[in-house]
Amino acid sequence: MGWFDSLKRNNKTDEEAVNEENENEATLLESEVETVEMDQPDNDFAEDEPDSREGSAYQEESEETLSDRKPLKTMADKKPVTHTIGTTQIIGIINQKGGVGKSTTAVNLAAALGTMNKAALLVDLDPQGNATSGLGIDKGELESDIYDVLLSDLSVEEAIVPDVCEGLDVLPATINLAGAEVELVNEIARENRLKMALGSLRGKYDYIFIDCPPSLGLLTVNALVASDKLLIPIQCEFYALEGVTKLLDSMKRVKSLLNPALDIYGVLLTMYDGRTTLSRQVAEEVRRYFGKAVFETMVPRTVKLSEAPSYGLPITEYDPKGRGAEAYLNMAKEVIARG
Repeated sequence: MGWFDSLKRNNKTDEEAVNEENENEATLLESEVETVEMDQPDNDFAEDEPDSREGSAYQEESEETLSDRKPLKTMADKKPVTHTIGTTQIIGIINQKGGVGKSTTAVNLAAALGTMNKAALLVDLDPQGNATSGLGIDKGELESDIYDVLLSDLSVEEAIVPDVCEGLDVLPATINLAGAEVELVNEIARENRLKMALGSLRGKYDYIFIDCPPSLGLLTVNALVASDKLLIPIQCEFYALEGVTKLLDSMKRVKSLLNPALDIYGVLLTMYDGRTTLSRQVAEEVRRYFGKAVFETMVPRTVKLSEAPSYGLPITEYDPKGRGAEAYLNMAKEVIARG
């Protein structure tokens, strides 16, 4: 027992020593922190920041920043069109294959036409809503979107967000649109819902672009029925023409049954890299297949085009002097020349 008592005493002594050492270290650390805080040089933030954040200038500044966020405009706030609008062209931007630059083309071509004194409307028909967010529209602030237009008989003017950038209005989309495919099945005139909604806008815009989903469901059929022409972006990569055949077959069926005037407006080569043999070969193959329907402009693969949506800006505003902006401005000139 004596040996155990001695061991307990030694352990107790060790514990007390450790505790005492920890207390000394804590005291020393506190004194060092105080010294650092006292010796820290003043700066603008330190001078302006009060001791308490509650009711402070910092909090007031944050609230002021939040209050400065402008609410989304309505059509009542839209700037008047300063030129005479002729025949409105409704162009569906479509490709069954994803990742071909479809939304990028929809956003930047519409914005480029806006800078050329054309009135453009971008209809986001993709449930992902990339064209909506890519133009800086906060989906959480939207009171209505294209889903309500298609399924709740909401007037299309009530859902449009005007003057997102120069000459460009947007009919936005949110995740609500994901359920539209199923809900449209039981609706009367389900293939004509978008056509009926956009009919009232003819004569108010020079161009209406429809950013279609990468599928051939009911939403895409609505776009095919509503469109006058189709613009097909094709990326300059392997399997570029994969899926285009099915798209053309769907277009022919819709043309024969629902929209006799539907035709191809043009084919746009995207993600072109002139340094690679593959891009050049794909471009040649596409031009051989589609002939004069292919636009002369080819959209290059650039980092700026990928970055612009994260800033909520079209490339014409994000990098106006870059190769991407130059390509879409040239594309817009071709669109105007084609009439």
